[in-house]
Amino acid sequence: MDMHPPLPALIDPFARPITYLRVSVTDRCDFRCVYCMAEHMQFLPKADLLTLEELDRLCTAFIGLGVRKLRITGGEPLVRRGIMGFFRQVARHLGAGLDELTLTTNGSQLARHAAELAEIGVRRVNVSLDTLDPDKFAAITRWGRLPQVLEGIAAATAAGLRVKINAVALNGVNDAELFELVRWCGDEGHDLTFIEVMPMGEMGEENRLDQYWPLSDLRAQLAERFTLIDLAERTGGPARYVRLAETGQKIGFITPLTHNFCESCNRVRVTCTGELYMCLGQEDNADLRAPLRASPDDVALEQTIRAAIARKPKGHDFDYSRQKIDGQMTRHMSHTGG
Repeated sequence: MDMHPPLPALIDPFARPITYLRVSVTDRCDFRCVYCMAEHMQFLPKADLLTLEELDRLCTAFIGLGVRKLRITGGEPLVRRGIMGFFRQVARHLGAGLDELTLTTNGSQLARHAAELAEIGVRRVNVSLDTLDPDKFAAITRWGRLPQVLEGIAAATAAGLRVKINAVALNGVNDAELFELVRWCGDEGHDLTFIEVMPMGEMGEENRLDQYWPLSDLRAQLAERFTLIDLAERTGGPARYVRLAETGQKIGFITPLTHNFCESCNRVRVTCTGELYMCLGQEDNADLRAPLRASPDDVALEQTIRAAIARKPKGHDFDYSRQKIDGQMTRHMSHTGG
């Protein structure tokens, strides 16, 4: 009989319960998207990465501290060797503390893994897809092939997974495809979320200000053709949702630069090296790898997590308004895991 009283939930200094954890399992990816990575990335040494066993311990500790939703990210999570075994391990918590296990993927490996993910207990996946034009897709991803991703999305749907499409709004790239993306998602039954490009990491020749397409403009274009009904739905995350009255579709907008969404933030992120970031837009982090490796029990790990949550800030500081990128992050999105 377990005599241990339940641990109190993680509450940050602004009385926000932390119930959502995003975990990057790798910084590697089989694409090189222009807004996410440099083409010739220097990846982390494998010894720096948490092992899959360490990642399982870490996720289990967070679930014991009240995390109810776990999203696995990368890089591209499905390129990590042995990752399906990790999903199987973590899925033991579903219905026993964990409400949802999900992932964000580029879709390239979904055709291989969708059926097993559904069998394990994954119910939804987010797929990053910015264009339906094969040539543009190749240009944006550098290494990706659109038919492979569309095949993966079809496999996910066939396996019974709900698919949400995440499209980064890119001025001069996919702005002309707005209505095609909306129509395709409606026909396929996928929800769609647009994301403003974010100032993360050094991209070489890519200029973020040139790419920046404010979602206020995108939304105004949608409103010319559809009746937009604002939805009160909030997931504790950054998206604001509307329903298109004419089609019934749900469209999300994630606007880190033009709309502050921090007041209800319920999430934290762990990188593939075990750094806990309390805010995507702040550099403050806590090292969880050291306590994981220092002791086979989780006492020090849980203490480190609690101390870090006590430092979670109220919000972030991204700003494009002065034509120089204040609050710009030096790390790549592929390292933090989105």
